[in-house]
Amino acid sequence: RIAAAAQTLFMEQGIETVTMDDIAKAAGYSKATLYVYFKNKEEIIGLLVLESMQKLHETITTALNTRSDTKERYDAICHGLLTYQKAFPFYFQLALEQINIDFTASDCLPEEKETYRVGEKINQALLQFLQEGIACGTLRGDLAPLPTIFSFWGMLSGLIRLSANKEAYIAQEMALTQDEFLAQSFDLLYRSISVF
Repeated sequence: RIAAAAQTLFMEQGIETVTMDDIAKAAGYSKATLYVYFKNKEEIIGLLVLESMQKLHETITTALNTRSDTKERYDAICHGLLTYQKAFPFYFQLALEQINIDFTASDCLPEEKETYRVGEKINQALLQFLQEGIACGTLRGDLAPLPTIFSFWGMLSGLIRLSANKEAYIAQEMALTQDEFLAQSFDLLYRSISVF
């Protein structure tokens, strides 16, 4: 209840403006009860970021496991990310934020370390996808795997956010729906790494 209330408040008001008092009130708890479960707002945010990464991992692994053709797998990843963003816009935003990687710090949260681990599992799944595409000759052999994955994550997520924020402009100036614009953009990106 606390995390759900916090998520709603964060979406409506922004993370910075929401206080522990606000979260306690929205969750129907006293502030003292809230502190039994969470030391501070950062712990709540850490839990929400971890949940977002777990959902993203599930989305990507499902996309990769449902197809065998490289292009179909790529399309499934793109469609999965778009579906994820539409279903969980707040989580999608959190997944793009900075994730702590300094686990030696005394204030490091266990959720932060787990979030990093889940992110690395996502990277490994995408790395395997890329290596398999290179091995079967459908993707270019000169791609540096990790920079390619990171670049594509930035480009794909950026396109999804751009299309959501500029949907009216895309319709008016390009005469395309959001989905049509994204299909063209995703295809353009794929052709940048494919052999054909």
